[in-house]
Amino acid sequence: MRNFLFLLLLGCLFSCEKPIKEDESLIENLMLSESSTFKSIIDNKDKLEVQIIYTMINRDDHNRPSFKSFYYNVDSTRYFYPASTVKLPMALLALEKLNHLNIKGLDKFTPMFSDSVYAGQFSVSRDSTSENGLPSIAHYTRKILVVSDNDAYNRLYEFVGQKAINDSLSKKGYYATILHRLERPLPPDQNRHTEAKRFVRNDTVMYQQNMLVNSDSILPKQIVLKGKSHYDNFDNFSNTPFDFTYKNFYPITTQTMLLRALLFPETVPYVRQFHVTEKDRQFVLQYMSQLPRETSFPPYYQYTALYYDAYCKFLMYGKDHKKIPSSIRIFNKVGDAYGYLIDNAYIIDFDNQVEFMISAVINCNVGDVYNNDSYAYDSVGYPFMKNLGQVIYNYELNRKRDYKPDLSAFRFTYDR
Repeated sequence: MRNFLFLLLLGCLFSCEKPIKEDESLIENLMLSESSTFKSIIDNKDKLEVQIIYTMINRDDHNRPSFKSFYYNVDSTRYFYPASTVKLPMALLALEKLNHLNIKGLDKFTPMFSDSVYAGQFSVSRDSTSENGLPSIAHYTRKILVVSDNDAYNRLYEFVGQKAINDSLSKKGYYATILHRLERPLPPDQNRHTEAKRFVRNDTVMYQQNMLVNSDSILPKQIVLKGKSHYDNFDNFSNTPFDFTYKNFYPITTQTMLLRALLFPETVPYVRQFHVTEKDRQFVLQYMSQLPRETSFPPYYQYTALYYDAYCKFLMYGKDHKKIPSSIRIFNKVGDAYGYLIDNAYIIDFDNQVEFMISAVINCNVGDVYNNDSYAYDSVGYPFMKNLGQVIYNYELNRKRDYKPDLSAFRFTYDR
């Protein structure tokens, strides 16, 4: 019997893992708990430019949230290209501008036409993917949030205007610089000029906006040269670093802060809030979490091979083509360009009453050649995002909470 008890105790000592401390090393220790999965990431965190913010959310007995963030290799001054993550603040700024205009009968569903009046501009009078065949702030926002449409972002950039974008973000205390359209390589002068806009309903012009011109000089945060060589926009090779100096800048510290302001506006200072209507905020949250197969306009549900569930849900699912469980909802904005893979997410499991936030970035440009569309997204980036989301999700499943969250505020009826 004594030998049996000794062996039982010995087995317990070897099998029972020490709990992971919730200190400044939490994220690294969580990754070390899956060392075979994350070893190469940890060993090369600086080369891969990995940055992670994990935010725990705890509720009190009145369901009020409090937040505790943990950081891994985070430096808000270290540049990475934010790609499509800039589309979330753009959607919020466009909705905020509509709210401030306060014109009776003018809202996000009012058809918005774009008129070319300067070099590099394009006119838009139709949108075949919308229900009524017309473009609008609402439809552009929907396309941004469900599948990260670039043209939709450009149209909102033009409506708000370069100067107002940066002035507004700065006044709200968001450390970021947004200088250009996406997938349209225009010189700085043309990005300072934006298409004229007309909001028209039943042949009546509700609001007309002339071309906006930013005559102020917006200085970059820093000089940024990356890589050993690059291709220009005409596929010409240059054996020199790629210049990111005048490209968009949006660090994950700012992304995390902005996402919290959207999700939990009552928990941030008034100056940092986006002054949109509650209906507009709910609209954004719905389409942030809505999957392509749940979307009627545009009819993404018809193209599930291309627009699979994880198409814009990198954390927890990477590039998986299987369906995401209905109990899990991800409110997020991703980005991928020049080798950078980014996700800024609030993740909910309704069945297990779990909620948390993660922001992460990794540079998959392992060859140090920029703008050649040859990046290790599939072998490095997507697996990292999937595994990171899963290891933190599994930790959250077992984390003790004094009060289970009431997540009903984040339940939505989706289009399909």
